[in-house]
Amino acid sequence: MRLDPGLRRLALGTLLAAYPGSTPPDWAVELVADGLAGHTLFGRNIDEPARVAASTAALRTARADVLVGIDEEGGDVTRLAHATGSPYPGNAALGAIDDEALTRDIHRAIGGELAALGITVNLAPTVDVNSTDDNPVIGTRSFGADPARVAAHSAAAVAGLQAAGVAACAKHFPGHGATVTDSHHELPTVDVPPEVLRRRDLPPFAAVIAAGTRAVMTAHIRVPALTGAAPATFSRAVLVDLLRQEYGFTGAVITDALEMKGAALAAGGIAPGAVRALAAGADLLCIGAKVDAGLVERVATEIVTAMGDGRLARDRVEQAAGRAAELAAWTRDTGPTTVATADLGYAAARRAVRVEGSLAGLDHPLVVQVHARSTVVQGRVPWGLGPHLHGTELIEVVATEADPEELRRRAGNRPIVLVGRRLHQLPGGPELVAALAGTHPVAVVEMGWPARWRPTGTRAFVITYGASHANGLAAAEVLGLAG
Repeated sequence: MRLDPGLRRLALGTLLAAYPGSTPPDWAVELVADGLAGHTLFGRNIDEPARVAASTAALRTARADVLVGIDEEGGDVTRLAHATGSPYPGNAALGAIDDEALTRDIHRAIGGELAALGITVNLAPTVDVNSTDDNPVIGTRSFGADPARVAAHSAAAVAGLQAAGVAACAKHFPGHGATVTDSHHELPTVDVPPEVLRRRDLPPFAAVIAAGTRAVMTAHIRVPALTGAAPATFSRAVLVDLLRQEYGFTGAVITDALEMKGAALAAGGIAPGAVRALAAGADLLCIGAKVDAGLVERVATEIVTAMGDGRLARDRVEQAAGRAAELAAWTRDTGPTTVATADLGYAAARRAVRVEGSLAGLDHPLVVQVHARSTVVQGRVPWGLGPHLHGTELIEVVATEADPEELRRRAGNRPIVLVGRRLHQLPGGPELVAALAGTHPVAVVEMGWPARWRPTGTRAFVITYGASHANGLAAAEVLGLAG
């Protein structure tokens, strides 16, 4: 099907695509010249800083106002530092410290790094209130469980990013913090009345809107009282009635990735999902991470076809593309700010560490790191104490496969430090702790969301509020193991 060039350009102006590799292929650059709103960078696109800057410059040769987005939350979700772990502690640690000026400075530093590389939109901060301890996808990405604290730090994060000349995109509207399933794999349901959302989940969004966030990202969650059977991404009641009319947001509404099961299964695919999201009031559509030229063309074709068959009004698509262009104009007109970042994140991570119990008698331990599967959004980013141990023995185990007797033999007369993420949720995790604590002095280092669970019989419980490189160093230091 040959598309009208003007309608194709209009449709492309609502899309955020992606490409493989550390250098944009010709098709990715050509689509920008044809009107594509921009590209999102993922870990696989990130190499040395000079190459990242060269890649964004190559996109900009096709069109000066191209949007270049990234998920650089700091903490557990990092793209720039996907090979080593982030030098910043993440939102849960910042919420625990509760210093709004520090939160602003950390995010200004992150924004400064992005701006220096030619990245114009950060798909952050996460402003969800993590009201459910066992939330599988938010957790330490959240500033906390208290709506007022999350609101204050969310506004500070937006101010910091945008002071560095990078547009903030607060996520995930109307709030992903109460879910017990991951929208990458299925459609979560938050079955509460709107009044509960307004009291628990929406205060941070009100705060970031007041702080001038340039964008808000939708959540692929179902709130039956508002969305019926569909996700919020496809709900006009959420994106227009609630976000725009009630909360007064005038910037760009960006969808979470449409390849995620929470959206794709509900819509019957990425291209139909793009049409439904636009019709509901979204402006910029994140297609996903696994993108090629053919997928972009299929989505654009579906949008153009929908304008012809009545599923989409042309003025709605023009409005969406216009908001995307306004976002691009803001990022182009707001120059980057140079920010001093030396040790800022590591100093913050040290302030976040909490120790319950006593570290006395835990010198020269055997460190046992318990394997934890990463979420899709985290990716396979290194975590734990390993990079910070100088001469201390570390072994990695799977909780269900670990032999407590063998670990006791390896430890000998030494104490044991058990390191985990959401250790209480791992099959065999609590049992492993109990088995070792029965015979050895044990400290548990929790690098995931600090739930109410506490191990029994241990000497100390160390909480880092995250698993970034900075969090790992802070934990190693408090244990006296970091060189």
